[in-house]
Amino acid sequence: MIVKMKKYSFLVYHKQYVDFLEKLREIGVLHVIEKQEGITENDALREKMQLAARVKSALKLLEKNTPAKTEYAPASTNLSGIDTLTKVESAFAQKENLWQKLQQAEKEFESMEVWGEFSHNRLSELKTSGFAVRFFSCNIKRFNPEWEVNYNAFEIDTVGSTVYFITITNPEVQIDIDADPVKISKSTAPEILEKISTIQENIQKQNKLIAEISINEYNNLKAFQAQISENIDFAKVLLSTAPAADNKVMLLEGWCPEESETPLNNFLEESDIYFETFIPTEDDKVPVKLKNNKFAKLYEMIGELYDMPNYHELDLTPFFAPFYMLFFGLCLGDAGYGLILVLVALFARKKVKEAMKPIMSLLIWLGSATVILGTVSGTFFGYNLLESKIEWLESFKVIMLDSNQLFYTALIIGVVQIIFGMIIKAVGLVRRFGWAASLSTWGWIVVILGAGGTYALSSFAGLAPEISKWGYIIFGGAGALLIFLLNNLKRNPLINVGAGLWDTYNMATGLLGDVLSYIRLFALGISGAVMGFVFNDLALQLSGDIPVISQIVMVLIMLVGHSINIFMSGLSAFVHPMRLTFVEFYKNSGFEGGGKKYKPFSSYKEEESLF
Repeated sequence: MIVKMKKYSFLVYHKQYVDFLEKLREIGVLHVIEKQEGITENDALREKMQLAARVKSALKLLEKNTPAKTEYAPASTNLSGIDTLTKVESAFAQKENLWQKLQQAEKEFESMEVWGEFSHNRLSELKTSGFAVRFFSCNIKRFNPEWEVNYNAFEIDTVGSTVYFITITNPEVQIDIDADPVKISKSTAPEILEKISTIQENIQKQNKLIAEISINEYNNLKAFQAQISENIDFAKVLLSTAPAADNKVMLLEGWCPEESETPLNNFLEESDIYFETFIPTEDDKVPVKLKNNKFAKLYEMIGELYDMPNYHELDLTPFFAPFYMLFFGLCLGDAGYGLILVLVALFARKKVKEAMKPIMSLLIWLGSATVILGTVSGTFFGYNLLESKIEWLESFKVIMLDSNQLFYTALIIGVVQIIFGMIIKAVGLVRRFGWAASLSTWGWIVVILGAGGTYALSSFAGLAPEISKWGYIIFGGAGALLIFLLNNLKRNPLINVGAGLWDTYNMATGLLGDVLSYIRLFALGISGAVMGFVFNDLALQLSGDIPVISQIVMVLIMLVGHSINIFMSGLSAFVHPMRLTFVEFYKNSGFEGGGKKYKPFSSYKEEESLF
């Protein structure tokens, strides 16, 4: 659900304003309405944001270059954030400089290695004596033996299709050959190798230094990050203030959840601050705070991947959460894979950080759904349980579905979710605009449920044809009345009829496509099961007849094969239910989105994700 909000407007005497903002931040419940104009143009704020970006980058570098379970020293009380940041940036700058020198040295060695060992002093002596040694390379097909006669060319080495050679001539002789001159380093290959070794040692020393800096300064940098973030927020609030009465009075507006307004109201009354509260109107852009039970809350992160609901509509998270879990189980479709997912998530939940635990909890739910629905589909690590001859499984086969039944089950689930979405849309319209705005949607619900129910009773319960005919007439007529005549009570009836016809066309074409989209639930589940079966078959066929070794080969093939299948099927099981949720369900539920997440003006806590 979406938490109800109240709009607050404050008038504060300018000398009290900074203290007032500090107290607001301490209370930490007000979402300040920020003015966008002038924020990006403010030099001081822009500098703070650039500094924040530097700190964020430095923290990422420290995390990347430090083992995962490193215990960092506590933050210093005498924090010098700039000094800490400079120290970290300098350490990594030195490391980057060493890496560049190493790459250059390695390239230099690669270019000199083909020439072997020689003395630069000896080359200088030869030049003084009237002999110039020049270095060349060319494709082996372009090498001309005449160069050996004309220029005293000597082949040094051939690497692949490239030949490396020298010429020995008088320094004044101009050499005109189809070859590339090679610039020779002032250092020989052994000297460069020694240089590379020294650089590598320096890199190792620098890595040790960075590890020490990380342990000692990481929390200092985190504290500095929080400090900067608070300063940025404070600056944004100041820029969002509207001065009045010749800058004597400051006007500030914001949103507060109704459930959190008590401490704010107490402070305002005690401080004698003038304020007014307002109930949001349809035109207000109200920040959104979601409040769901423990189960639905796990799925909020999935919904936010698409968009936040706006304040005036329903939060669809608790409505799509059970369907998403069902879809995931059908798509992954293997009880063994689901069991692996549950066990891995249970183990990881004890090891990961607090922020990651909700994700592990979500995986446990999704894995559990896969175990149940994998059992229903009769698949366990690619093995078809329906075809098994195991006695104790016989009693479970009554709940298992074959491929044809799974196909129709997927379609039925699609119809159920779409109708459910339409009901949510109708309820949302009633809630926002009254019954009159929802009549057309209710009309379609009456037609679909009434006609569908009548057909089901006629086909499976033996409902008399005469009664069925009247059922179609009653439900169809009632739905048509709502769709074609009462879709907008304020419009001309003829216009309503035209709008109803257009709506009918869209529904007829759209609903069919929406329902057929749910076939992917069946298709993905079957494809995963087939791949599992293929890997099992390969393991049996390729293992051979050699004792012990055969079993080892079989296990390896199955481990690798099923690991690949779990990854690919798991990825599909995550993505495609999202597609069904965000496209089919959201569309039929009338989801608008465009909401902005509630972010109170408050102090940053250590466990918070700041950026």
